[in-house]
Amino acid sequence: MKSTNPLFTGMPTTIFEVMSRLAEEHKAINLGQGFPDVDGPEDVRRVAADALMNASNQYPSMMGIPELRQAVAAANQRFYGLDIDWKTEVMVTSGATEAIADCITGLIEPGDEIVLIEPLYDCYLPVVKQAGGVAKLVRVTPPDWRLDAQALAAAFTPKTKAILINNPMNPAGRVFDEDDLKLIAELTVAHDAFAICDEVYEHILFDGRKHIPLMTMPGMRDRTLRIGSAGKTFSLTGWKVGYVTAAAKLLEPVAKAHQFATFTTPPNLQRAVAYGLAKEDSYYAGLASEQARKRDRLSAGLERLGFKVAPSAGTYFITADFTPLGLKGGDFEICKRMTIEAGVAAVPVSAFYGSDAPDHFLRFCFCKRDEVLDEALNRLEKWLSAKQPNQS
Repeated sequence: MKSTNPLFTGMPTTIFEVMSRLAEEHKAINLGQGFPDVDGPEDVRRVAADALMNASNQYPSMMGIPELRQAVAAANQRFYGLDIDWKTEVMVTSGATEAIADCITGLIEPGDEIVLIEPLYDCYLPVVKQAGGVAKLVRVTPPDWRLDAQALAAAFTPKTKAILINNPMNPAGRVFDEDDLKLIAELTVAHDAFAICDEVYEHILFDGRKHIPLMTMPGMRDRTLRIGSAGKTFSLTGWKVGYVTAAAKLLEPVAKAHQFATFTTPPNLQRAVAYGLAKEDSYYAGLASEQARKRDRLSAGLERLGFKVAPSAGTYFITADFTPLGLKGGDFEICKRMTIEAGVAAVPVSAFYGSDAPDHFLRFCFCKRDEVLDEALNRLEKWLSAKQPNQS
């Protein structure tokens, strides 16, 4: 029998699915996969339900329904002062992961180099390889996640076609500041490259921070593809509604990749997201403040138990160093044992690196109900108290 695609044959299942299955098998509290345990705004969900029953359920335009594309353009203006033509510069996708794949498929040719900052969302590398691209990895390392300007500059070459950044950054909880973005923009412009910006956590920043899209930096308006996610913005991750904003000439090949992937996205969900994007400022402020409160709750509890928690400036996640606990083994082993023995699942941070990764950090998801976070901490406390110091 002929071989299948070697890129995917034997490739391990994504770590998020692995840990979620293990958590389900052992009835563990799942602080691994990044989804809230309470659904998003009721009014948004009711619009989706009403549209399902009272509006068309047939194919909408592959670019997305006009109402949602208009709403995405309006949100870009409202939050960032970006003047976007909804007819030619906005496309709706079935989730941000599809949007990332479409952007890479539409832009990258075999042999093109694409700069990636690790730790990185685990779909990035396989999609780049599938397109024939060559990944140039730049590393940020916990606990400070500092972006090394010299290392970033060295990753750009005459073959660089694009840089792909995740801001705010999963799993680091890192938010690139204006100086970081200025450096990225300068290098991108100097090498006549594109920027694919995974900005799904754009509304989940903490401690007074405001999201700065790379698209707003000098020289970046017409070379940036900005990806957003209704799943993250409205705590409705199962809906898989994403959107890409880009200059028309840049969006055109990406749209052609999209038309042969999912082609379109359920119209009732699109209508509900269009409604949601127009919600009042208090909704967005409340989203960020509530997640910051949960971050603080879980961080304080983990620190009390002896973990060393790295700062988180945004996203759903905190990373914690388990070295002070004296546990033996790497992060994969600790995650597995913690799920089976303690009944709490996390994700090993090394899964977000290509190779030679730090192996003593765990990623915990805090977008859960308070009682769930508290019970997870109680279970961890019992598990740790049953172990002697420096004992596996």
